[in-house]
Order: sequence, then C-alpha cells, then structure tokens
Amino acid sequence: MKQPDDLSAYYEELLEGRYDCVDRIVLNGYFPLGQQGGAFRTWWRALTGSDATLDADHLMQMAGRFSRRVHAWAREHGIPLIHCPPDQRKHELAEKYLPADPQFRGLFLILVAKAPALVWEVTTCKSGAPHLERKKPWPYVNHYHFHLIDPQWGHLTIKMSGHPPFGVQIMLNGHEWVERQARAQAISFGEGG
Repeated sequence: MKQPDDLSAYYEELLEGRYDCVDRIVLNGYFPLGQQGGAFRTWWRALTGSDATLDADHLMQMAGRFSRRVHAWAREHGIPLIHCPPDQRKHELAEKYLPADPQFRGLFLILVAKAPALVWEVTTCKSGAPHLERKKPWPYVNHYHFHLIDPQWGHLTIKMSGHPPFGVQIMLNGHEWVERQARAQAISFGEGG
C-alpha cells in the first residue's frame, strides 16, 4: 500500500479517492445557506429584508443582473468574453488567449457555457410563504469560466454558476504548479509521456 503524500494526509477528511500524479485538481465550492430550502430562505431574508420577493422572477432577475455585470466588467477592462457552444473544449480555446508576457498575472479570459446547476423552484404555500424545491433534473444554466494566471499555479480556472446559489469549481493544473516550484528552486525538469 502506498503512503499518502503530505497534501493528501493534510486534507484527508475533505478528499475522496486518490491520485498517482499531480495533474488536474478540482475543488468544488458551494454556499452552505444555498443548499437547503429553509437556509436559502434565511439568506434571502437577510439579503432583501423579507420573503416577499422570493419567487422565480426575482431569482431569474438576479441571474440576469449577474450576467450583465460580468459582461459590462469584461468590456470595461478589455477582457475577451466568449459564449461557447456545447461541444467547445474550453481549456483548449483558453490556451489560444494565454498572455504572451511571462510576467502577466490576473484574469485574461471569460468563457460562458451551459452546464447543469442547482436551481430552486419556488412555489407558494397556502399560508402565502414561499416553498423551495430543487429542480430535477438540474437544469442547464450559464456558467462563467474565469481564466487566470496565478504566480503559484499558472493557468487556473474558476467556473461559477450564474444562477443562485452560485456554485463554483476551481480547476488547478498540478503540472504547472510543479513546473513553477522547480523553476523557483532552480531544478531542471522535463515533461514526460
């Protein structure tokens, strides 16, 4: 049996499965209050002051406002924003936009594509209070893929659902991390097959 590495041992309680090499690391993030109907109602009340506006129209308005703000910010800062068809290999597309400057740090591209996500269906109880249920199956909604260059991890992607409760994935490339660590310590390296 193989001994766990330091990273696996440190995060043992949070990890499922195992790996044999440093490759892609995907971290799933979520907003805890957004995962259960009652907790989502609590968050909505704190956000808006009451349950009065907790309905499908207001949830869609929130998703639309998020989309418009991302699009406006990208335009204002000269960041390319591309809507991708379902069969688009987003990471390959992003490689075409990688900054040529090796000192570049930050956001360089936003891709938008549909993927399944938790979306709340809101109905009204006899008492007039909203009742939330998860839509099944999860519908396809816009996800925003923020492509960044990080000094430690290199090219990484933050994928975020544009619909509340705004689930997120952070995708890291372990190969780039190893390469950057080797360069920082002046260790020679090469890519293997």
